[in-house]
Amino acid sequence: MLSKVVSFGLKGIEGFPISVETDVSNGLPKFEIVGLADTAIKEAKERVRTAIKNSGYEYPNKRITLNLAPADVKKEGSLYDLAIAISILATSDKLEIKPKGYVYIGELSFDGLVKKVRGVLPLIISARKQGYKKFIVPKENAQEAGFIEGVEVYPVTSLIECVNFLKGEVMLEKIKVGKFDDVVAVSECELDFSSVKGQQRAKRALEISAAGGHNLLMIGPPGSGKSMLAKCFPSILPDLTFEEALEVTKIASIAGELDLKTGIVSKRPFRSPHHTASTVSLTGGGTNSKPGEISLAHNGVLFLDELPEYTRHSIETLRQPLEDGVITVARANATVTYPATFNLIASMNPCPCGNFGAKDRECHCTPNQIHKYLAKLSGPIMDRIDIHVEVDSVSFDDLKSEKVEESSAVIKERVDRARNIQLERFKGSKNFCNAKMSVPQTKKFCALDKTSEDILRTAFEKLKLSARAHDRILRVARTIADLEGQETILPQHIAEAIGYRSLDRKYWG
Repeated sequence: MLSKVVSFGLKGIEGFPISVETDVSNGLPKFEIVGLADTAIKEAKERVRTAIKNSGYEYPNKRITLNLAPADVKKEGSLYDLAIAISILATSDKLEIKPKGYVYIGELSFDGLVKKVRGVLPLIISARKQGYKKFIVPKENAQEAGFIEGVEVYPVTSLIECVNFLKGEVMLEKIKVGKFDDVVAVSECELDFSSVKGQQRAKRALEISAAGGHNLLMIGPPGSGKSMLAKCFPSILPDLTFEEALEVTKIASIAGELDLKTGIVSKRPFRSPHHTASTVSLTGGGTNSKPGEISLAHNGVLFLDELPEYTRHSIETLRQPLEDGVITVARANATVTYPATFNLIASMNPCPCGNFGAKDRECHCTPNQIHKYLAKLSGPIMDRIDIHVEVDSVSFDDLKSEKVEESSAVIKERVDRARNIQLERFKGSKNFCNAKMSVPQTKKFCALDKTSEDILRTAFEKLKLSARAHDRILRVARTIADLEGQETILPQHIAEAIGYRSLDRKYWG
């Protein structure tokens, strides 16, 4: 007796159909799985056999051969358990179930309960693109699947409930499509820019970074407020659009970090891995092909505190995502591409003791120690960071000042206005902000008058800038003009943008 049902597998954030084919024939009792399955799938033999028996169904006392097609693609995880169980039960003439027409996703426990799995949202989105419309998923993943239109998703709690539904004995209620606007994002960021005294130049740089999606590096002595400024940064970022939220939710779902109560990520991620984090934890990949911190920060912020303390190899892995917005993880058994478009906010001390260049502190480091410390950051990495800003210690008078600092809400209003200008500018393209402009777009939208061009030419020759740095200065200038509501880039805009590219020449020579 032969039966076939459909499940879905994951490669990166894209799903692909898996045909679960089961043949039950006479012979010595044996259960064999073929089709390049990993250990978790091979262990499904015991989970499925025990779940079927404990659910009160007859387990075939025959030779069972199960194929996961296509056979040349590696399959991972426990999400095929439900499909395997249904495929085996479909070979029984007694049950008379009709399994065709559905995609089955779910893990089984020994008592027959259907447990949650990772990656349901990207699986359903990929399946919908390929023409699949009906899905049976664990009830715990119901919220996650409830933001996709054009599909019918049926949540189940047990194998018994699923079988009775396929027999037509019970009716399952389809998941209603939720509205993203109804999801209230409760901000976890308790810090507001109004609580930061002084540091006007750093605040201005962070505002430009948020408005145009530019990468930023803060350099200054310990205790000057770099980390606090970075933690305030999410409070001025534009709200997530529904399309951006779906992309972020896909990655969180695959990584197993999605809040299943809400089912969707409604605020921009803020990732701050410790400097001892391994390269694999940053880039992703590994045994289970999970996205790393770089991808988990997609459409949000990646904050690297004390940047030179990370290993040189870890820092260099930022090159591709900072340039292309994706990261390709190549391993012996698979090559996976994850999205990685994020705001890089980094901070560092100018030397091991932290006081080099400080106005009121003495540096005790030797020139060789300073050089060795700064040499961890290569020229190509510094070139990819649009804004470099110096953050000096806050004075006592600033700390005790009664002056009311500008709140994050006020800054965010300006950021939102600038972003709306950019959304209109790039309508019809995949780009949403100035920092991601292509070379043709940079030429089109960053045209300079004679005075501005002369200023940029002088800076280019004096600072010995690269072509990449030249284009990034233009994009930052475009953002500064957008913040002021100017259609054209003025000389003061280009001059300010150049001012944010001088620190790498000061410290790295």
